Parts: sequence; C-alpha cells; structure tokens
Amino acid sequence: MRILLVAQFFPPDIGGEERHVFNLGNILAARGHAVTVATQRIPGSPDHEVLPSSVHVRRFPTMAMSLPGVYSTSRPHHPPVPDPLGVRALRQIVREVRPDVVHAHNWAVNSMLPVRGWPAKHKSFGFVLTLHDYSQVCATKRLMRDGALCEGPSARCLPCAAGHYGRIVGPPTVLATAAIRPWKTHSIDHIVSVSRAVASANHIADGPRGSVVPNFIPDALVQAPDASAAASTASHAHLDLPDEKFLLFVGDISKDKGTHTLLRAYERLGADRPPLVLIGRRTPDTPENLPAGASVREEWPHPHVLEAFRRSAAAVLPSVWPDPCPTTVLESMASGAPVITTSIGGMVDMVVNEESGLLVSPGNEIELATAMESVLKDEDLRSRITRGARDKVRNFTASAVVERLEAIYAQVAPSTGGDSDVS
Repeated sequence: MRILLVAQFFPPDIGGEERHVFNLGNILAARGHAVTVATQRIPGSPDHEVLPSSVHVRRFPTMAMSLPGVYSTSRPHHPPVPDPLGVRALRQIVREVRPDVVHAHNWAVNSMLPVRGWPAKHKSFGFVLTLHDYSQVCATKRLMRDGALCEGPSARCLPCAAGHYGRIVGPPTVLATAAIRPWKTHSIDHIVSVSRAVASANHIADGPRGSVVPNFIPDALVQAPDASAAASTASHAHLDLPDEKFLLFVGDISKDKGTHTLLRAYERLGADRPPLVLIGRRTPDTPENLPAGASVREEWPHPHVLEAFRRSAAAVLPSVWPDPCPTTVLESMASGAPVITTSIGGMVDMVVNEESGLLVSPGNEIELATAMESVLKDEDLRSRITRGARDKVRNFTASAVVERLEAIYAQVAPSTGGDSDVS
C-alpha cells in the first residue's frame, strides 16, 4: 500500500508527535508499505531525502513561515486553516506519490482538506486523521484555562486564546478552529484518537469513522529488557547521572507537565531524599530556583533518556494538563522504572493504580510526595508495579498497535488504489 503521512514536524525536530510519525513511517516501511512523509520545511533540512528505512521525506514551504511576527520561523506550527503554499505543495505531492491512504496528524490535516475537496468530489485516497491533542475543539489544543481543566468551547475561549497566542493570533484561531470543524467531519474517512480522553473531549465516537488507537513504543524496549539494559548501561557508562539511585522526570520543564508540583513534593521528602534529575527543554515558566538535590539536563539524545529511565529509582511524570498519550510513561513502564503519574488524560489508559504504577491527583503535592516515599521505601510495591507495568505496556508496542492502523487503512482505501487526479 502507498501511504502518505502528513505532519507539521519531523526529525530533526524532536517531540512526542514527531517521534511517533518517524517510528510509524519506519515500521510501515518494514512491513512492506511504500511510505512518504510530507512535513513543513525547516531551516537547514533538505527538501527531499530518503531515510535508511526507504521512507521518503518531502519538506514543503508554508506561508506561515513568512510571518515571523505571527508564527515562529524556527518551529512554525501549522495554522488552524489551510496554508496556501502548503495546499499547493501537498497537491503536487499527492499527484506524484498517488497514495492509497493519506494519514495526517493534528493541524497539518488542514492543508490536506482542499486537496480532498468538500464535499469530496471523488475518493482517490483514503483519508485518516490522528488527533494527538484536543485541537478539534480547543484553539490552544490543551483543554486548560487559568491552570485548570476546561470543560470545552465557550465564549471564554476568546480571552483564553488571546492569553495563549496574543491578541492578534488568538481570537482568529478560535474562530478558525470552530469554522473548519465541519469540513473535517465531512472530508475525513476515519479519525483516530490516541486516548479515550482525547476521543471524549473532541466528541469522536467509536465506530466505523472513529476509534482509539494509542501511541506506541518499539517492541525492542519490552523484549528482553534485562539484556537490553546491560548492553545500554555498558555503552552509556559516561552519562552525567548520579551514582546512587535517583528520581527522574522527563519532558518539558513546565507548569503543564507538573514540574512545579514535583519540586514542592520533592522538598517534602526531607534531607535524606535521593537526587532528582529533570531531563527536558526549558520553557518560559521553567522554575529558576531548584531545591537542593535537583538538577536539570537539557538536549539529551533519546537513547540517553532511555538509559536514565533504566537507572532511576522511579519515574515521576506528574502532568497537571490532560496529557493525551505521553510516550514517556510507556518508556518508563518498559524500562523497569516504577512510574508515578497523574489520574488525568491518557495516563489512565496506561496505568492501573497500584498494579502498573501509581496514580495521584494532578497538582496535589502531598499525594505526590506520599507516592514517591512509598516507591522508595516499599520493595514489594515497587516489584509489583514494575511487573504489572511490563505486562500492561505490551498493549502499547508497535506490533500491537500498527496492525490496528493497517486495518483502518484497508477499511478506507479505495479498492481501485491511488489515483493522481486530485482536486
């Protein structure tokens, strides 16, 4: 099958969505599909390259990149409407690739909509969208307002988006998000949500045109973890990590990811607490002052992050926003690190409290401190949730998940195959 993946970011940009599309493309190619990735052009990257996996990567310009006062030129998020240059480029890519299926991710889908047409004048390719966030109903994609979980669209979206994006971009983004929703509903054959929380908030019903299919991790992270850990430890012995066991946080060092709550909870552990290592990108709200014992590592390669999970006493990932389906939780579960996370968003699909990890209320530093103390002091608890996590995480491996996506592709692909005649 010829498959075109459309995403706003792709390596060398690295984040959860980018890594997901990268891994998905490589695995689909290994399973015999002809895969092309179409993604926005970023400075310093070639417009066309072929990866060792035989995945073709096509990078296209967008008009948004020419508006530095409105959109970042270093990491230009796709606008909530079709981008004229993006539409033109994607139309040409579809003509050349002739995909059986186009699988778009988040707002990158917006520039594919005119290529498909509304109503679809023909069905030259199956059209799938994966929602990695709440962008179907929320202009900021986060479903948060004033630091608390938002109940959904209302008149308060306008000032909320203005606070998030600025007064120039925010209100038009709200209006565009609402206006384009019917177009997506009529043009897309199947919408995939990465968790039940994403499906519920975006009003995507399970059925012929909607399903929940989570993010995944490579099977190798779960298979023979002890041998993998031994080899990894030997090859990464030089890493800047504490010699003794430590607590580990991985992700953007931000309030949304719960780092402010984590640092307050960490201080409650007392003077004999183990070191706390935070690996991730600094953000505008990254705390300037860290408590004694806490330290930050920035710009770590992904293999080094995985090794940090293996060496840690526990992974503490206390998001206060409804994180849709964080692969960091899955990676920690596969690595053998007991995971402590929050009972919100996609985490409740991954972790069963006291069976495959510990769940605490988002933003509750007392519960979080108690959970950390329990994992550090209770060997039976630690062993039980570690075993449970390795069993549970097998449901989130590539071999378990990609087959479900292939079934969706087969369902939506035209029986005649791809056609170069696009609108």
